[in-house]
Amino acid sequence: MRSRSAAPSSLLRRLALCGTLVLVASCGRAGAEEGGGGAAPGAPTGVTAAAGSATSVHVMWNATAGAEAYEVYRGTTKVTEVPGSKHMVDVPRLRPSTRYVFSVRARGADGRLGPPSRPVRARTPGAVADDRSAPTRPAAPAGRAAGSRAVQLSWSASTDHRGVASYDIHQGATKIHSVGGGQTATVLTGLRPGTDYVFTVRARDAAGNVSPASAAVRLTTPGTGDGRATAPTGFRATSHREDGAYHVDLSWVPPRVDGEIAEYQVQLDGRPATSLVYGGSVPRDRATYSFYVGREAGVTHRVRVRAMLPDGTWGGFSAERAVTTGAGR
Repeated sequence: MRSRSAAPSSLLRRLALCGTLVLVASCGRAGAEEGGGGAAPGAPTGVTAAAGSATSVHVMWNATAGAEAYEVYRGTTKVTEVPGSKHMVDVPRLRPSTRYVFSVRARGADGRLGPPSRPVRARTPGAVADDRSAPTRPAAPAGRAAGSRAVQLSWSASTDHRGVASYDIHQGATKIHSVGGGQTATVLTGLRPGTDYVFTVRARDAAGNVSPASAAVRLTTPGTGDGRATAPTGFRATSHREDGAYHVDLSWVPPRVDGEIAEYQVQLDGRPATSLVYGGSVPRDRATYSFYVGREAGVTHRVRVRAMLPDGTWGGFSAERAVTTGAGR
């Protein structure tokens, strides 16, 4: 646990019992305290690795809150670095028929590195000499929206005289995803509500030959893009008195999105007050949090909460609630 400002002993005891909750910024009665260094980014989640050819592996991960850049490691060796806006990379110049272990670390704006992700393994296929024939074009591509921030794509398998090693998914002209040659479907997450997308699929063999693009799949994610689909729901706020001080007790239902939500921001009286980062198991059905607001009774505060989404952007705010110290539950 890290805190930018002092907190009453009762609050510290509750956080110590929680164990997995990191307090990034805390607030006193007057509201948020600005400045100071925040915590290093957490370990990237959702890391996968799949061979793209006999000499390359495609590594992907979920967005990490507070990441300005990502470092990708092969074993203990850093092999590349990408900006925080990217969540995938192709690692080239590998050996055929070799097993590799990869991990990812996020780096914050202050240069501090977070912990490494869990290691993932991938094996490159054997080399194929003098193979210049590309796989056939993936046929019958189809897709559907899977919520406001994800789509599901499928296609018919390509053929290749030496076998298909992987499929690359492109959004417009940009490669955004890759799956193994044995897969003919995938789910793309981290999209935006109410947005038009165009996807194509290409097959790749072990020699790195790439097929022509499939026919385009055009999809529109549902929603209006105004944040309502990503806002916490069922938001409640009450207060209680403990050790001569008042605390605001919050609870909410996390927004239903693809991927885990590990960070929330609490806004008090129109200003950011507290950021909560879950370092272990994240709440799925209902989240709760309690924080100190002062010793004076009869003070009314306005409070609301929002989530850091898996794509690294803030979701919509919950409904705002008014709570008065000393008013009881």
